[in-house]
Amino acid sequence: MSFLFGGRPQLSSAEKIAAAETEIEMVSDMFNRLTHSCAKKCIPPDYREGDLNKGESVCLDRCVSKFFEVNMKVSEKMQNEAAGKQGISSGMGYGM
Repeated sequence: MSFLFGGRPQLSSAEKIAAAETEIEMVSDMFNRLTHSCAKKCIPPDYREGDLNKGESVCLDRCVSKFFEVNMKVSEKMQNEAAGKQGISSGMGYGM
């Protein structure tokens, strides 16, 4: 019962597996969205070469960088909002 004293509750083996599966699904989804979005933006549908040219390569590099930057900002904002809601619901939000 460590959660009563501010610690995190211990997860069972099944809960750990479920959390890992959920994380894998989320990472796979993010990768698929990244791949689809950046390929659509940077690689023409009628490509004729087996390798990327310099322009496509630079475009993909920038696209991936921006995608991760935005993803990190959104994640941080959502975590801050969740922490704020948790603080308010536990009575720590008074005096703000």
